[in-house]
Amino acid sequence: MSSKGFEGLLFVPLPHLWRVIRLGVASSLFRANCGLMPKPADREDLPLLAAEADNLVLCYPYVAPGAAAAIAETLDSRWIGQGPRVDRFEENFRRRIAPSAAALGVGSGTDALHLAYVLAGIEPGDEVISPVFTCTATNVPLLHMGAVIRFADVQPGTLNVDPDHVRRLVTEKTKAIVCMHYGGLPCDMEELAAIAAEHGIPIIEDAAQAMGATYQGTPVGEISPYTAFSFQAAKHISTGDGGMLLLRDLEQLDLARRLRWFGIDRQAKQSGTWELDISVAGFKYQMTDIAAAMGLAAMEHFDEILTVRRSLLDRYAKCLSGVAGLECIGTGRDDRQHAAWIMTVAVDGRADLERKLREHGIESGRMHYRNDQFTVFQPFRGDDTPNMDAIEGRYLVLPLHTHMSADHVDRVCGVIQSGW
Repeated sequence: MSSKGFEGLLFVPLPHLWRVIRLGVASSLFRANCGLMPKPADREDLPLLAAEADNLVLCYPYVAPGAAAAIAETLDSRWIGQGPRVDRFEENFRRRIAPSAAALGVGSGTDALHLAYVLAGIEPGDEVISPVFTCTATNVPLLHMGAVIRFADVQPGTLNVDPDHVRRLVTEKTKAIVCMHYGGLPCDMEELAAIAAEHGIPIIEDAAQAMGATYQGTPVGEISPYTAFSFQAAKHISTGDGGMLLLRDLEQLDLARRLRWFGIDRQAKQSGTWELDISVAGFKYQMTDIAAAMGLAAMEHFDEILTVRRSLLDRYAKCLSGVAGLECIGTGRDDRQHAAWIMTVAVDGRADLERKLREHGIESGRMHYRNDQFTVFQPFRGDDTPNMDAIEGRYLVLPLHTHMSADHVDRVCGVIQSGW
């Protein structure tokens, strides 16, 4: 799609937005009165645990040893906004994660997803198949674009999107398929790619949790036309907040760069050859050199980060394999490499186990929720998500981060093995 078709895609049609809000409120009231929505007690989670004494918290940011010096050097330079360090970070990330793709550094993983949706040509009224279980960042940009979200069920055992349900959801109005690699385990990309190819529609991967993952030997980032990564505080590497969009169609990189910065050809402007015109309405989604400095410092240690996370995940899987009433989510797949962002289990008596762990100074919880329970998504709520319905009250995330050791995992597993 040429840039001429993008002007109308970038802002929320107000009548549509009002319709979403109005129908969402009405639908939520109806479902609450009919007992179709979760009761308040079902939504309660324990408060955050303080990172003090012997407490073992759920997430902890990784800050590279050289990050502070890199930031200080940046602050003393000409560039603290988007500058040469962003270019270097993009190239570094591309070489390590997906060498055949083009990389675009942005202000957040959500920015990356939104740009991917725009580049894919999603327009108001288009249907987009997207996971019902994911961070809301996956789906909120679609609301702003006026798209019709078709929520796909989860796959038992992985909590990734279910390809069988995706296939049933495709219509002549479907413009794209979105998948999210839950916890860092790649989705069944072969099946999803077959569906996409059959109907001539792109796949957009939310790889916020899957940095360093591979599927059948191919890195996540080199599989689909668009792949979005996140550098939010608790991700594999952090830039405070930030994101990266990987593109397989290198011809879209110039348009993506202009969309990132108001629609302006930034390189032409800085070189004095800009023709003083904006042909496409863009955003202010650029990454800063301060963020890129953190990212560059972290990339020097990325292999170590990935090794630590994978070893902790493997230890969890081995220690918990024989626990009655508990299933480790997303482990034991030989055809793909897990990025090991989080460790999730499905258990009977989830709330009881969460309280038991908390009594021992161990934080656990639910990091993501089914999106269709939120009022803003109510107009798109479907009734065909039996797998999500079955696991909704059973999944629990356990601590996994680079401040942990094998002994910490053993401590968590020991509490679980003692029963709840």
